[in-house]
Amino acid sequence: MEPTLEKLKSKFDKALVAAFGQNLAGTDPIVVPASNPKFGDYQCNVAMSLAKKLKDKPRAIATQIIDNLDITDFCLSPEIAGPGFINISLKPEYIETCLEAIIKDKRLNISPAKNPQRVVIDFSSPNIAKEMHVGHLRSTIIGDSLARVLEFQGHDVLRLNHVGDWGTQFGMLITYLREAFPEALKTADVLDIGDLVAFYKQSKKRFDEDENFKEKSRKEVVSLQAGAEDSNYAWQLLCNQSRREFKVIYDLLDIKLNERGESFYNSMLSGIVEGLNKLGLLEENDGAQCVFLEGFTNKEGEPLPLIVQKSDGGYNYATTDLAALVHRIEKEEANRLIYVTDSGQANHFAQVWQVAKKADWIPENVEVVHVPFGLVLGEDGKKLKTRSGETVRLRDLLDESINKARNDLEKRLKEENRSESEEFIENAARVVGLSAVKYADLSQNRNSNYVFSFDKMLALQGNTAPYLLYAYVRVQGIARKGEINFEMLRKDGKIILQDEQELVLGKHLLQLNEVLNIVSVELLPNRLCEYLYELSEKFNKFFENCPVLKSEEPLRTSRLLLCDVTARTLKLGLSLLGISVLERM
Repeated sequence: MEPTLEKLKSKFDKALVAAFGQNLAGTDPIVVPASNPKFGDYQCNVAMSLAKKLKDKPRAIATQIIDNLDITDFCLSPEIAGPGFINISLKPEYIETCLEAIIKDKRLNISPAKNPQRVVIDFSSPNIAKEMHVGHLRSTIIGDSLARVLEFQGHDVLRLNHVGDWGTQFGMLITYLREAFPEALKTADVLDIGDLVAFYKQSKKRFDEDENFKEKSRKEVVSLQAGAEDSNYAWQLLCNQSRREFKVIYDLLDIKLNERGESFYNSMLSGIVEGLNKLGLLEENDGAQCVFLEGFTNKEGEPLPLIVQKSDGGYNYATTDLAALVHRIEKEEANRLIYVTDSGQANHFAQVWQVAKKADWIPENVEVVHVPFGLVLGEDGKKLKTRSGETVRLRDLLDESINKARNDLEKRLKEENRSESEEFIENAARVVGLSAVKYADLSQNRNSNYVFSFDKMLALQGNTAPYLLYAYVRVQGIARKGEINFEMLRKDGKIILQDEQELVLGKHLLQLNEVLNIVSVELLPNRLCEYLYELSEKFNKFFENCPVLKSEEPLRTSRLLLCDVTARTLKLGLSLLGISVLERM
């Protein structure tokens, strides 16, 4: 089924051409959902933008558009408001027909993408020999949600985990462990991950303070990049240990990823430098091979170089990212490359992509986009840290959320004098705790910092995961109480929209397709969160004002179907955010 918004845009396209000629073919009709329900369901705002071009008043232009507009089969007569806004309201019978089509379809009548793409999403990307911390939370769940939406739309998505498993950090760590704990470089798992992190911190301190140690570390990196057997074996042990720790987090969050670390591109790095050299883009600067950038300067105002090969022959992140970019375009045949990292890396990617464009490595049909995000803040408004000032371990944060959800649930069960099995309590606490963390993050505009608060994210009221889960559970409760078989009802049940709250809910249910299209373009998961929160609100108002089980037929079946399609929409929408539902809470 074609989304209503797309259908309206197509109709206005034709009206513009019919009214003003072929020179307006392809003009954006500027059709958007109405900002206020009193203006109808949709608005066309194109008349104002055409006034200068057509040398006429917007209201006169709007009148001519309406005279050539053919939407009587699904809309009421359009109205002109203000200087030339065209307000459109959908016919109730059209909404009913659309809802009946949605109810009968497993995908809720959401059409796949017209032009499926090969999409590579680079997200999560922790560093080997370090524990995942709260800073990895946003990249991991934002990237996963975007992948889920694009996959549902029919795009061929490759989820890549570009882990930091190469470079200077390994030179430091291996050099330090050779002195302090050589057994860790020969035998698997003689250190736990916490000890490994502690050794990494000590190696970093030595690297910053001891020039001799720094030089040894740099030579170790060159040996590793050159494939030295002992360095490579030690590196592999450290990587395997970290991978197992990462998997615990990914399994808990239900995240699927293909690891393609920095080391994967090691054999391609010399080719990148050679390619840039052949194109005449390289310049030597203090012994390093660089590409000078346009629009980027250092503190002295001089052109800023992007180093692709250091003076000691080693490579850096920029070289690896260029190799990854070329590989994803040429070997993976990607049409769209999406990088989900913190906003602090925006300049880095802009520089890398500028070099790639100079080298003509990004074809015109390939979109390369950075999806930046802000910081996770504590309730004091500062970067979220432990009391000791350490970065919060992601595992600790997730465990605490599950524990708090369990305490809240047990308290509620006690107040309601309700008994539940340990299995029920454990599962509900895990789902609510993890959902709360995910939704609290995804419901924020990713470009902004947000304040992390367990109390707010676990609340049963407001724009939270528990509120949405409860709306879903409410429908399951109706089914149990009325012994309703929704599958049977869907076969030939009819929708009847009589009450205002039914119409409001019905209209909102038609918009999921449009919302997913917006998310796939703007890459903002909070748009989906807003839609689901508003759906829950509208459903709760409908439920409070429109009796369901006590209604007479055929209204009873119609309202039951509205409940059912609301629950299915919530379940689908939440799944695209990486959130599971519960049948009971």
